[in-house]
Amino acid sequence: MALKLFNTLSRSVEEFKPMDPSGKKVGLYCCGPTVHNFAHIGNFRTFVCTDVLRRYLEFRGYSVRHVMNITDVEDKIIAAVKKSSRTLKDYTGEYEKAFLDDFDSLLCARPHELPHATDFIPEIVRLIEKLMTTGFAYRAADGSIYFSIEKYRAAGRKYGQLLNLNFEEMRVGERVSSDEYAKEAVADFALWKARAPEDGNIFWPAPWGEGRPGWHIECSAMSMKILGPSFDLHLGGEDLIFPHHEDEIAQSEGSGDQPHGSRFVKHWVHIAHLLVEGRKMSKSLGNFFTLRDLLQKGYSGREIRFLLISSHYRESFNFTLKGLSDARTALGRIDEMVGKLRESASQTKAVPDERLLKQFTEALDDDLNIAGGWGHIFEWVRATNKSLAENRVNPEQAAAALATWEKLDSVLGLGAKVESLEIPAEIQQLLEGRQEARKSKNFGKSDAIRVELKAKGWIIEDTPKGPKLKRL
Repeated sequence: MALKLFNTLSRSVEEFKPMDPSGKKVGLYCCGPTVHNFAHIGNFRTFVCTDVLRRYLEFRGYSVRHVMNITDVEDKIIAAVKKSSRTLKDYTGEYEKAFLDDFDSLLCARPHELPHATDFIPEIVRLIEKLMTTGFAYRAADGSIYFSIEKYRAAGRKYGQLLNLNFEEMRVGERVSSDEYAKEAVADFALWKARAPEDGNIFWPAPWGEGRPGWHIECSAMSMKILGPSFDLHLGGEDLIFPHHEDEIAQSEGSGDQPHGSRFVKHWVHIAHLLVEGRKMSKSLGNFFTLRDLLQKGYSGREIRFLLISSHYRESFNFTLKGLSDARTALGRIDEMVGKLRESASQTKAVPDERLLKQFTEALDDDLNIAGGWGHIFEWVRATNKSLAENRVNPEQAAAALATWEKLDSVLGLGAKVESLEIPAEIQQLLEGRQEARKSKNFGKSDAIRVELKAKGWIIEDTPKGPKLKRL
């Protein structure tokens, strides 16, 4: 089978074929964070799903170049910088670091490129100059540069490639200077905003006057500079389809940089919204969570990642605290299996179970059907744990099962449980006392210590390598 993905451009599931003549290299761009605050859990669903797709492409043998931008200048950032009385770099640097710390906590593989909008001002200016040359951009009275939807359409170009727009019912031809405008508007959007007093010292020179870039032009300039004027995959949350991604297409293809017959992006993938406790996230409802809010509640990034990759990327997903507790339980079953397999396999090596890998691959080839993949995995985990409990797994079988899990986890990205168990001195002394009682065959005392440990929240698991303490 071949990998098939839903392409927002065609509104259908298509076979994924890279533009690379060898069929091996893939250019992937994902709209990254706007670093004006801490990212919330809804933002991270997009980044985690993107991480799974990247990992799966690599699992299938592709060489992926993953680019994710850092938006470090736009309306919200400028307002926040002015309010904080800090420099732009100092302000955005704090939130960029926080974002990347959270990104790492979710066990996402770092993108190969993390371009910053403020580092690409020359490329942004050159792109705007091309759009002015083609006639699709114009200078307003205040010195700002806008993209003309009317002129673009008059030239036979289609505006509304990612979604069907009813131009008769929408407000056409209005000019908007803000980075984000009403969904019901088809408006000329700002490519370059002329310097204004409220911008403070956040501005750059340009042939038409000092100012700063609009939000939409930033992604076009960065992606085309790094991946080329045409590339394979562009990802983002479904809220970015219009206007952001639609505007990206118009200004990128309006530049004339693509080879004849080629698009700016061949395949668009959008990740569905996240609900929290059945509702849209809102601070007033008390269901608005940043990643660090959840970490402070005692959940791990690994548990949060597990929950975020448990459902199909195109389905709206209900994120709940109960779901996180269930994720902890599910990961516990996997960790128990992996731990026992490692003990049994020891230094033995073996090849993975091709049957399970085939089932997993067939599921994910079907538009990244991760839920179907998990179904096969948990059936296997249950069977393996049962065999381990019944001592029916020899070192060679254990090694094969372990190799299978490691291959699957190269896509899932869950890693291994980090052991950070601190055993209080009192508990350690009880464990040692039990061991002495067992050696002297005082099994009554040994059992009494086991009961005492359980009352204190600890259980003993006897293994071939000696007793292990686990928290209840």
